[in-house]
Amino acid sequence: MSSATMVSYPAGGVLIASSSMVFRKQVRHSLPTVDGRVQEAMGGADALDKLETGDWQVLFLDRRLPDLDAEELMETIRQRFPGIEVVMLDSDSGRPLPIMPSQPHKAAENFSSEAPLPGMIGQAGSMQRLYRMARLVAGRDTSVLVTGATGTGKELVARAIHKLSRRCSRPFVVVNCAALPESLMESELFGHSRGAFTGAVQSRSGRIEAAQGGTLFLDEIGDVPFGVQSKLLRFLEQHEIQRLGSAEPVRVDVRVVAATNADLSTLVREGKFREDLLYRLSVFPLELPSLRQHAEDIAPLAEYFLRACCGNAPAPRMDAEFVRVLKAHPWPGNVRELQHVVERAAILADGGDCLRAEHIYFPSSGWMRACSS
Repeated sequence: MSSATMVSYPAGGVLIASSSMVFRKQVRHSLPTVDGRVQEAMGGADALDKLETGDWQVLFLDRRLPDLDAEELMETIRQRFPGIEVVMLDSDSGRPLPIMPSQPHKAAENFSSEAPLPGMIGQAGSMQRLYRMARLVAGRDTSVLVTGATGTGKELVARAIHKLSRRCSRPFVVVNCAALPESLMESELFGHSRGAFTGAVQSRSGRIEAAQGGTLFLDEIGDVPFGVQSKLLRFLEQHEIQRLGSAEPVRVDVRVVAATNADLSTLVREGKFREDLLYRLSVFPLELPSLRQHAEDIAPLAEYFLRACCGNAPAPRMDAEFVRVLKAHPWPGNVRELQHVVERAAILADGGDCLRAEHIYFPSSGWMRACSS
């Protein structure tokens, strides 16, 4: 790449997005002196993450991304970050592609809000970003790793990705890896042939085959035994499985969404999780914010849960003190805890037309809140 094709850019930062470290360095070294920082992103998701959290003037975007379609990503960037110039590059030739660069549009106040994912509500900035990222990846077969604390809604995100995908008419199969005994894990996932072990009186397909054509949701993936992880890796790489006790491979067409509240990188360092499997699962990572990180959604969520638990009956209103106490709580159990607190308050109100602070009980605190709290 010739530096003659490049120009100086104002302060604000230059971002280079490519999965090739060699190409990123090539672009970096071809830049003239830039008044501002230069950073690198390893793919489309990484680029979006950096764009969300920094001030950037120019994005050099490799059209050969490992996780997203570069042209679709460019259109998204044009809409969401109209002040950023996008230069599409071809890592094969090292030259800019013959496309029109994005031009600044009107200010960000003209942005439209991102609609929540199916089954979810909330309009906080962190949730808007989650919705955008999930929609970007939903239409692809890319493996997704959903991370977040307990109760943040990881399965809801997985189900939404499935509903928004081309696989929506096919099965969505859930496997709670933490609930399966190690002795049964392999058979449950991959199935078994007749006589594979004592009690195997007939052949049985596993959960992976059950998800044929659809989506397999591996919840609490960090609890998969180390010995089974190598077989999961082969399934992800080769798109085939072997039933326990059989030498015949079975081809499968299954998209995988995994979830965990554990730090898989720590498990890798401790020798409890395969690093290569982590890379395969986390092609497109999605991190869910804790409820305290989008506290502005507490009241709308509480109203939603209140209407849901009342069914067809009129829902009572929530007084100001009730809402204030909810917003002041740290919510260690996240959205799931909020749902239970609201449902319990509706029961304690005993048919009254108003929920008050005295109806709030936090199991994590072990005591009833009074109006004077």
